[in-house]
Amino acid sequence: MKVPGNYVDGFLIPVPKDKIDDYRALAQSASAIWREHGALQYTECIADDLTTDFCRSFLSAAGANEGETVIFAWAVFADREARDEANARIMADPRMQELGARSEAIFDCKRMAFGGFAPLVAD
Repeated sequence: MKVPGNYVDGFLIPVPKDKIDDYRALAQSASAIWREHGALQYTECIADDLTTDFCRSFLSAAGANEGETVIFAWAVFADREARDEANARIMADPRMQELGARSEAIFDCKRMAFGGFAPLVAD
C-alpha cells in the first residue's frame, strides 16, 4: 500500500575529511540545481555521531576508509513522477558536467550509494 506523501532520493557518500570544504561548495551548487529543477527540499548532512554498539554504523555502510567521514543527503520531490522528470532535467543541465568534473577531485562517485524512496510512514 502506498502512503501519501513525497518521494525522496537518498545518498550516502564517503568523503575525505580534508575535502569537506570543497565538498560543501559542491553540495551548495548541487542544491541550487536540484531546487531549480523541482526538488522541494535538498539537504546534505555530515556525520557527527556514528558510535553504535547495536547495529552497523554509517561508516561501515558507506565503506568509509581511515580519514573519511560520511555525508547523508536527500532530495524531496512531490512524487515519483516529479522526481523522474526533475532528474532528467538535472542530468541534462550543462552545469552538471562541471559539477561532475569537480566531484572527481573530491570523492569517488562509484562509492556513493543512491536510491529512490517512497514514504512508508509519514507523520
